[in-house]
Amino acid sequence: MAESLKLERAVEALALLLGSPGGGTGTDTGSLQMAKHAALLETLNSNLAALEEKLGQDPQWNELRSLRAEVREQAAWLESSTDVTWSFTCQVLLLLLSLKKCMILLAAAYHPAKPNPRTAEAAPALSPDTLSISQQKTVQSALQFVITLGLCPYLLPGVGIPLKHRTEFSAVVQDVVSPSTAPNTLHRLYASCTALLQIAQHPSLGSLILTRHLGDLIAGLCQLGFCPTKGKREQARPLKQLKLLQFRNSHLKSSSWVSESRKLLAPNVHTPSVRKGLTEEQRTHCREALKSVLDRVYQPLVVRELLVLQGGSKQGLQFPGQEVKQPLAQAPAWLRRLCGQLLSERLMRPSGVQAVVRGIMEGAGTGGSGAEAAAADWRKCDMVARILASCPQQSLSLEDYYRQVCPQILDLLHIQEKLTTHQFQRVATTALLTMAREHPQLAVKYLLHPMLAPLLQCWDMAEVAMEDLPAGTVLVKEAELSRCVEDVFKVYVVGNEPSDVLLESLQPALGVIFSLYCFTKQNVSHLRSPCQEILLWVLEKSERKVALSILEGFAGLGRTMQFLHPLCQFQIAGGGGAVITVKETISDEEEALYQKVSSEQWQMEQLVGLLTHCQKSGLAGDLFICCLKELTHVAAKDESGSDAVPLSCESLVELEQYHSQHLVGQKKKLLVLQLVAMLCERVSDTVFTDIVQVVEFVAVTLQRACANLAQGPEGTVEAQTLSMSMGLVAAMVGGAVQLKSGDFAFLKQLVPLLEEISRIHPEPVIQELAADLRITICTHGAFSTQMVGTAAHSTLGKSIGSNRSGGQTHANPTESPEDKTARLSLGPPQNNENCSHTNSSMASNHSPKGKNGDSTVQKECPAGTPTAALSPQQLQELLLSAYDPEIPVRAAALRGLSRLIEQRDPDGLKAQEKLLKVFLENMEHGDSFVYLSAIQGVALLSDVYPEQILPCLLAQYGCASPGTRGPQTAETRMKVGEVLMRVTRALGDLLFDSHS
Repeated sequence: MAESLKLERAVEALALLLGSPGGGTGTDTGSLQMAKHAALLETLNSNLAALEEKLGQDPQWNELRSLRAEVREQAAWLESSTDVTWSFTCQVLLLLLSLKKCMILLAAAYHPAKPNPRTAEAAPALSPDTLSISQQKTVQSALQFVITLGLCPYLLPGVGIPLKHRTEFSAVVQDVVSPSTAPNTLHRLYASCTALLQIAQHPSLGSLILTRHLGDLIAGLCQLGFCPTKGKREQARPLKQLKLLQFRNSHLKSSSWVSESRKLLAPNVHTPSVRKGLTEEQRTHCREALKSVLDRVYQPLVVRELLVLQGGSKQGLQFPGQEVKQPLAQAPAWLRRLCGQLLSERLMRPSGVQAVVRGIMEGAGTGGSGAEAAAADWRKCDMVARILASCPQQSLSLEDYYRQVCPQILDLLHIQEKLTTHQFQRVATTALLTMAREHPQLAVKYLLHPMLAPLLQCWDMAEVAMEDLPAGTVLVKEAELSRCVEDVFKVYVVGNEPSDVLLESLQPALGVIFSLYCFTKQNVSHLRSPCQEILLWVLEKSERKVALSILEGFAGLGRTMQFLHPLCQFQIAGGGGAVITVKETISDEEEALYQKVSSEQWQMEQLVGLLTHCQKSGLAGDLFICCLKELTHVAAKDESGSDAVPLSCESLVELEQYHSQHLVGQKKKLLVLQLVAMLCERVSDTVFTDIVQVVEFVAVTLQRACANLAQGPEGTVEAQTLSMSMGLVAAMVGGAVQLKSGDFAFLKQLVPLLEEISRIHPEPVIQELAADLRITICTHGAFSTQMVGTAAHSTLGKSIGSNRSGGQTHANPTESPEDKTARLSLGPPQNNENCSHTNSSMASNHSPKGKNGDSTVQKECPAGTPTAALSPQQLQELLLSAYDPEIPVRAAALRGLSRLIEQRDPDGLKAQEKLLKVFLENMEHGDSFVYLSAIQGVALLSDVYPEQILPCLLAQYGCASPGTRGPQTAETRMKVGEVLMRVTRALGDLLFDSHS
């Protein structure tokens, strides 16, 4: 009971000593500040006098007085001083030490009664050394006074946060306490830190000190234990401090408590002039105390305080109502180095990575909202990740640092906290990617391989050891497998940094991930979505050749893919995931074969389903083309008879090896056929995404047709396939798609194949179509026969218009002939579906003219189709281009003029004589590309003006045209005859009316 009274008296003495400071008045800022200083000193003086009076006169305080005297004798750090602030600090520390001793005695004498098991449960009684809420507030105020008056004023500039940047009361205290006038500031700082450490040994008091004043205590211990001993000269004291010092000294001369204070501190009086610095033993004690405090306290809090202490921010803080911002002093170099070393030590400790991340991320708001706050938060995460990826100097080696830190970085991915999960995952992912980028070999060894270990665990085990395990033995638990898949998703997909290191490290596990994906498609599982996203990410980010190799591996066609071990299997787990267990051995061979075939069939279906999610990338089309190439190779191999048993197989071993290889080839052939069938069924409508894939598909088909024709007559399926592929080419060049000049570079690879088809195919129609397609491709679509248009029409099931839009026809001297040809062949711009205009469009139309006299050629264009007339300059350019030395340019110009006639262009029809002259002169040209275009132009012009053109053509054919000298050549007559045949076929019975 006596100890309880001592505790209450100690707290009451603290409350008496900490009486509220008064205030002063003044007329200006300077006098007001002086009044505040005077009020503070007067309050401290009166409180000290009141405490001494209470202890000396009240008999109920005798026990506390005796306890304080006992504590004072053990406090070797006390010293006599006329400084009221230091004397006040010493009295507060003595009372706190007395309170600590009372609490220790109360806890030692407390023996709680044993609980009675027969009675109802009740809350246990509180220990008698427990402080009430009001008592805790009093102790907190006392500690605040000790920190403000006895510790912070004696810190060097840049060490800790200055008092003037804390509270208004702290700013007043800084002006009152003058460390430059103290006889020995280091010993006062040492005394305050030593006393606080002694008080903090009690759990209750220690929690109050280390949670609220940890930064100041660390700053003091760092300065005492690590500050360089060679000091600088004392700086000149400002005039303001000198005035305050004079005012305080004059004020203290009349104080009545000075003699009592000297008597109180008499047993421990030391000569200040003798002690100018700490001994090495004291400095060592401070270092050990600092280490003990850092190891004792919650590590994220230590990290945060060390970062603040290391600070050096040049941004100033501002009190409420203060206008001028004062920048913080930069931390000294020795302190920055020390804090960096201490932070590295925190990082290297067990769970140090999480402590560092929490210390930086927790309790430090971004100060914003919305996108700005989120961006600041991500920048902070990236900064922490860069810290983790950097090896500190204290580490023995880079590999040793990775060995200690990498497992902790992987643990950050598994933290499941509602508020900080995304931050920890961001830090871990960014740190892992940074390490993989800077030190790939170490990252693979200590980060990526451990992360992928559950997926590869079955292959790492010895097969003999796995066979000895009973069926159903769990090799990989559900939690391990789920965590592995989620980690891979976070690092690879969410991190989204497709480096070579990451892609190569994931290659061995792709087969197992695909097997797990196929298993999850059979049931409901939360692993399905991450597995699918991982596979799609790999296919998207890998090079096209590598992606195709992966797909072929999934299908069992290409490289050997490492799927789940044949002795293992996936099974459904209770949490919606999966486990890997030992598979039960199947003795029935037919059943084993059935399960194997069913599994391969299911995997093939899921592979095709996976391709439906990446159709935009064109991967499905490339795989389809690869399968067709493989089929062509297989067909050529079969026709060559290479599957026959070689006569060199003399031994049974060689014969068995041959048959095994033959079975592998047959299996591969069946897999290819199965994959092609599934692709045609599931993604046939969207399998090709660009012109290049269509051209490659047609090339493969033509190659296969050439191979079949070389072996013998083709079958029905081959004939239909060849017709379809040639129809695709006809549709492309006939206007189904808008081709660019670069597209014809891909189309030109079909020219040799089309030439061979036109040479060896037995059907004349196919021969002619192949020849026409070859010419159309070589002329970039400027020349096109009716057969090409018919093939395109039959392929698409609708009339094909020229979807090319016209442009400027002004000459460009820097144009290439190909570009000029493409430009000239466009003609005037057309808004709707344009008319088809092939060279032999006249030959297939036998209908007569209508009542309005329009020719049958005009009927090919829909009524009301708007056309844009050419300007005279554009028409003149076409006429000049018809004599261009470049053959493609000349032919394109002739076709442009023909199009003007076909569209009934007014300016073009007015220049019929010029047009006729141009066409007739170009009919004499030796190149078929040019004279066929001229023949088409003359035929169209004759359809419009038969009465004027037909007599001229008849005269040409009969070698009696005006201006001719001598008979026409046979070649010229054949060309004119071609024109007359076309006109005759087009006009029909109207020809006789025109002739009459």
